[in-house]
Amino acid sequence: MPEPRPRGAQRRRARTELRRLRFAWRGGNHFELLNGGGAFYPRMLGDIAQASRYVLLEMYLVESGAVLQRFLDTLISASERGVQVFMLLDAFGSMGMSRADRLRIEAAGIRLAYYNPLKFAHFRRNLLRNHRKLLLVDGAVAYTGGAGLTDAFAPTDGAAPWHEVMVRTEGPVAADWRHLFGLTWARYAQWPLRLTASAAAPHADGARGRVTFSHRRHNRDLVRALLNQTRTAKERIWIATAYFLPSWKMRRAWRRAARNGVDVRLLLPGPNTDHPPVRYAGQRFYSGLLRAGVRIYEYQPACLHAKIALCDDWCSIGSSNMDRWNTRWNLEANQEVRSAAFAAEIRSWFTESFRVSVEYRDENWRGRSHYERLLQWFWGRMDLWLDRATQARGLLRGRRRRREP
Repeated sequence: MPEPRPRGAQRRRARTELRRLRFAWRGGNHFELLNGGGAFYPRMLGDIAQASRYVLLEMYLVESGAVLQRFLDTLISASERGVQVFMLLDAFGSMGMSRADRLRIEAAGIRLAYYNPLKFAHFRRNLLRNHRKLLLVDGAVAYTGGAGLTDAFAPTDGAAPWHEVMVRTEGPVAADWRHLFGLTWARYAQWPLRLTASAAAPHADGARGRVTFSHRRHNRDLVRALLNQTRTAKERIWIATAYFLPSWKMRRAWRRAARNGVDVRLLLPGPNTDHPPVRYAGQRFYSGLLRAGVRIYEYQPACLHAKIALCDDWCSIGSSNMDRWNTRWNLEANQEVRSAAFAAEIRSWFTESFRVSVEYRDENWRGRSHYERLLQWFWGRMDLWLDRATQARGLLRGRRRRREP
């Protein structure tokens, strides 16, 4: 049965605020970096099990399997004891969830909504996706990062799990995560979200944090924040991303920073990637970056899926890749943190990841095979063609992009 659309006035108010909203920095937060599905899934399930009022879950990648079954068991148990549970899933990203699991969610009384259901008549609008990953419990604890509810992050068959992190947040910034979820829910869901507003008590020795997000082309606060931090960094700029198709502005900022003596490093996917064409398309940017002094590493043990930016003592963790398509077409959200102690944890994560990666330098990159050059050229041309074709057809309004340098 097709899901009814939200009321018009409600949708318009939410749309207007999402286009203009910019969250402020808030102090008194506790942030915890959780590395790998073996670390973050148990903590997420534990907090859901302790929920007393509500659970809000917003996810892109959701597939039936052992991980999803554990979450559904815990969410349904929470619903049965009177906790309000709201799930907002991307219609494309959740295609791997079985009909049986969908019926089980609905039978338990959980409010389930889908972002942008696929329709043939929508054509190019089907490219607009909700890529955010958010779990919020009782307005006090929030999780965000790059993981979905799929066995790829915690495999049971002995395969290496995808290299991913989540950040667990306690403190006043959780109220902003609730507000962002509420606006997105009001924009795209059928049922009203009536929850008691409450602010988590600040931690005496807590750190400053800020929620930043992008709402397709309408709100690009997330992109501007990263670019501003990149331009003002004094010591280091370390970036990890699963998909590497950065804008010319970001590439220029990295080159300038490296030439000014900033330690600029990129941690990118190696041969173990879920989208090889994207990897080849992004490799066409290596030469210019390497010549400017940027250090490039490709992660080897497993599929790199983490999305982390570290600029001195500022860091950003969430759903947004270093991908111009992501920031144009998707809903994204990151947790920004400004803390020397938390930045030290991020540096340790990067250092260990660099250790098991292959570093490319200008001299050995020039020695790659003709076949590799052909793949990079071909998929690079395909990326440019798709980028220009979608703009020319009117999916994205605004000034035409300048050509690649």
